[in-house]
Amino acid sequence: MLAHKITESIHKLNRTFVQLYGADPQFVRAPGRVNLIGEHTDYNDGFVLPAAIQLETTVGISPRTDHRLLVFSNNYNEQVEFDLAQLLSRPRGHWSDYVIAVAIKLSERGKRLPGANLLLDGDVPQGAGLSSSASLEVATCQALLAVAQEEMPGAEMAKLCQRAENEFVGARCGIMDQFVSVHGRKDHALLLDCRTLEYRHHPIPEDVRLVICNTMVRHSLAGGEYNQRRLECEMAARYFSSVIAGVKALRDVPIEDLEKYGEALPEVVRKRCRHVITEDTRVTHAGEALAMHDLVRFGQLMRESHASLRDDFQVSCRELDVMVELAGQIEGVYGARMTGGGFGGCTINLVRSEHVDAFQVKVAEEYERLVGHRPEIYICIAADGVRTLP
Repeated sequence: MLAHKITESIHKLNRTFVQLYGADPQFVRAPGRVNLIGEHTDYNDGFVLPAAIQLETTVGISPRTDHRLLVFSNNYNEQVEFDLAQLLSRPRGHWSDYVIAVAIKLSERGKRLPGANLLLDGDVPQGAGLSSSASLEVATCQALLAVAQEEMPGAEMAKLCQRAENEFVGARCGIMDQFVSVHGRKDHALLLDCRTLEYRHHPIPEDVRLVICNTMVRHSLAGGEYNQRRLECEMAARYFSSVIAGVKALRDVPIEDLEKYGEALPEVVRKRCRHVITEDTRVTHAGEALAMHDLVRFGQLMRESHASLRDDFQVSCRELDVMVELAGQIEGVYGARMTGGGFGGCTINLVRSEHVDAFQVKVAEEYERLVGHRPEIYICIAADGVRTLP
């Protein structure tokens, strides 16, 4: 059924592309992601356990004979045009910033990009913490490399797309989103060491679904608070590096040393440290639990993660907490937690497949009753990373 829907979607996009540009396209797809556990650890050189999901961005592309990029977005029903010889030096706060950022970084790497026609289409919900931006960046990068007849190792592609978002768009994200969009594997989660970029795939049991509940809220302080949390973590890492040899990031600080030396830090910064340090331990234990198919233990770690994000890192909100509390009352749910940067967006729920339908109905009804509006709920399986379609 899913394969049929994908084929039908590609045929429709192919017709649109030919109507727009009068040329036959090549298509690239890159997934969004959901993070099962390991929140705000990636930019602290820590560990994360995400999975790519079947919500994706598709980019159709064909070469041009000039040096222009023509980019049409199906989602925004809007086209923009750029000269590759005179790319923007700063973002415009526009959806096209992500495309241009990738083109700039590829050019800086010495990749000789030809002019190209692009068609963008995606079903990753925006602003929900499911990495629509990384999905777009990775798909665009692979498409531009394909039309330039160039190749790039997967880890290098992920790092280039991260730099595009950090240095041009201005969002200080870690490497997780882009990395799993490149390296995701169907029916597997990916345990990633964000310092070394070593990774391992862990199979997700066939009788489990990744159920994502979108609260449909995004509080305005999300962006600024994200950057503030990062600054607090960096400040703490600098302090610990002055009192403990070998510390480069919070990943290097044992909980015992936080208790021993942390009194010199402001209380709020100690809380941030406690979340990051204990979250790294939870991710490691979660990887072990998944390898042993111990989903009861995995679910307990998810609940502990949410409590830490709510109380120590303070990036949850009423809507996320309500969603997690509702999930905890429903049969067949192993665990639930907020996922993504916080202050709205989504929760991730590990649910036995035979209970998914009942879960969907109960959560939607109770959440609407308590909060006042209906959520969106996505039933997901783990998907493959970026790929060029034949």
